[in-house]
Amino acid sequence: MSFSRRSFLAASLAAGCTALTAVRSRAEEPILVGVSGPLTGPNAQYGAQWKAGFDLALDQINAAGGRPFQYVFEDSQSDPRQSVTIAQKFVNDPRILAELGDFSSPASMAASPIYNRGKLLQLGITNSHPDYTKSGDYTWSNCLSQDDEQPSLANFVIEGLGRKKVAVLHLNTDWGVACRDRFVESAKAAGATIVATEGFQSGERDFRSTLVRIRDAGPDAIVIEAYYADAAVIVRQVHELGLKQVIAGVVSIYSPKFIELAGDDAEGTYTQGYFFPGEQRSEVQAFVTAFRAKYGQDPDWFNATAYDGLIFISRIVNQFGASREAIHEGIAKIKDLPSAVFGKATFDPTSRRVSAPHFVRLVVKDGKFAAWDGQKPKAI
Repeated sequence: MSFSRRSFLAASLAAGCTALTAVRSRAEEPILVGVSGPLTGPNAQYGAQWKAGFDLALDQINAAGGRPFQYVFEDSQSDPRQSVTIAQKFVNDPRILAELGDFSSPASMAASPIYNRGKLLQLGITNSHPDYTKSGDYTWSNCLSQDDEQPSLANFVIEGLGRKKVAVLHLNTDWGVACRDRFVESAKAAGATIVATEGFQSGERDFRSTLVRIRDAGPDAIVIEAYYADAAVIVRQVHELGLKQVIAGVVSIYSPKFIELAGDDAEGTYTQGYFFPGEQRSEVQAFVTAFRAKYGQDPDWFNATAYDGLIFISRIVNQFGASREAIHEGIAKIKDLPSAVFGKATFDPTSRRVSAPHFVRLVVKDGKFAAWDGQKPKAI
């Protein structure tokens, strides 16, 4: 064999080994999912709850073998300006194959056009604004819409709790106004009278003058359309003023932080959830058991919906492939995804949401959220 032939074979072997190494390297690179959400600022607790759910999901996904998953969490503070910047960053990073978030619907909706132009799937895990998924074909959500939630909340307050004269306090954002409008519409259709509606800005600390106006309107229930921090301030001041009305809130107050911030004044507050760790459904208890083993406490809905979101992306990748387009095509086709919240979840390709409304009625009792026992509270 000539020197040149030996050199050619050696070079070919080296090139083959290099190519094989490159293939193996690509196969072993993690699948990256981008997360846009609050790690600091007034909604930071929600970001912390997301991370707990994501990390449990990663444990289970990566323990199953195959190409590993990771997520990149960028802190938006749930600010639309920052969510837009993060969206541009994710779209321009070809390693990011899907995106989860942002936390609030206004922050998510501000970023949606960028994800749609960049053809990167945006899965809103807590985005309930009815218009959220209308942004485009790359905007989906495993969170139910306020078109589902508010009629359920109105039925809970009016039929379940027996209240017919209702005042509404709402966060003065697109999301809060959408919640108010759909609650008011549903409550009126159920025969209730809306005696007052009052908007407020996030972070307000003094609701006393607003609550005096509400008191004078004569409601027998106060409905809060806000996140846990504002809701906690409101319920404390309701009790400071001696108001005795039933208090009920949107799903977003269902957080241990609400009870921590409101203290004893949280007692007797009603809400509803898509997920409750006390439910005996097998998929709920499997998730609760795993969460307790990792963290030593019960999960809530924000843990569960984050867990579901990452599990959904991993199942879609496993079935349809690890590319942006495969994930986009797969989410419309995949059926019966395992879900801690829904049991089995299938996305409606028209609404681009999970097509299985499910609510659990809750009340704060003895310092924690408990399943409502069906008893109407006493009249004021």
